Amino acid sequence: MSIKIYTKTGDKGETSLLGGTRLPKHHIRIEAYGNVDELNSWIGLLRDCLTKESEKLFLIEIQDRLFTLGSQLAADPEKNKMKLPELIEQDVTTLEMAIDKMDETLPPMKNFILPGGHVTVSNCHIARCVCRRTERSVLKLAENEKVEEINYRYLNRLSDYLFMLGRNLSMELGAQEIPWKPRT
Repeated sequence: MSIKIYTKTGDKGETSLLGGTRLPKHHIRIEAYGNVDELNSWIGLLRDCLTKESEKLFLIEIQDRLFTLGSQLAADPEKNKMKLPELIEQDVTTLEMAIDKMDETLPPMKNFILPGGHVTVSNCHIARCVCRRTERSVLKLAENEKVEEINYRYLNRLSDYLFMLGRNLSMELGAQEIPWKPRT
């Protein structure tokens, strides 16, 4: 038996959280986990652009963590009784180690860099921007509702990782990094 894709329960502008609570589809909680879903899709597109298997596998791991984060956000913190996976400190540390490894091989930054240079690099920068927006929406939710700090810390580190990955991909693909030179 397969899951039916449409239920018609959201036709009036509401949706259900895990735990049964109904919220308007414009609620900040729905916005936050919708942003996580969009970020996950952009990372999937980026993964499809890559050729190195190790980079693809790392992005699959990130996508798994984003599903974990999305499930946390999609659950009513008071009423949900399901045991959900959680992000752990090692998830943040893994991103930091990957950032540090790339930083060892990249030339030092002396200027801000204009996003672009190759379609793959551009996709990486779009994912980074969506990650920052996702982080902001999760932080906004955390102002009024319980959100574990590790969730937004992970997003913060992920955006750093995506920035460094963009630089690393520029180097791997021979794309020119164009420094931003403000008009004076």
